[in-house]
Amino acid sequence: MYVFEGMQILLHTRGVTLPRVSIDDDVRRHVYDVTMREGTPPSASRLGELASLPPGEVAASLERLAAARMLVLRDGEVLMAGPFSAVPTPFRVTTPTFTCYGNCIWDGLGIAATLQCDVDIDTSCGDCGAAMRVAVRGAEVRGSGTIHFALPARQWWQDIVFT
Repeated sequence: MYVFEGMQILLHTRGVTLPRVSIDDDVRRHVYDVTMREGTPPSASRLGELASLPPGEVAASLERLAAARMLVLRDGEVLMAGPFSAVPTPFRVTTPTFTCYGNCIWDGLGIAATLQCDVDIDTSCGDCGAAMRVAVRGAEVRGSGTIHFALPARQWWQDIVFT
């Protein structure tokens, strides 16, 4: 049974009170649980159902998570739950169980690391547009070409969607 105390949740089970879990931690856990099983972040309404929270509390939690750079939102919905994208991008990642999208090549590789599985990343050369495939097999990156980052990492959050 959940008992709300401000922004904290106490979980009472069999007479034992477990450590407090914040609503934001709970929402974030649901975001990644769904995303890592299905390949795309859940909608805000689905998060409300999963976390048993009203829409306003889900929206407030998502805003706090975005302010902490845990997620990126667009119109109140999760756009990026790094390394996963909620929308198609030029970095299609095929896992053994689903196809999803990374926000960039680095995130495509991050999906393999996050899921601890082999993946194929289909993309194109940023210079000439030629189709490219990067594979991860047994934690080893395979493919030819150069992975280019348009901006240094210290500048990514200035415009994370562009980056």
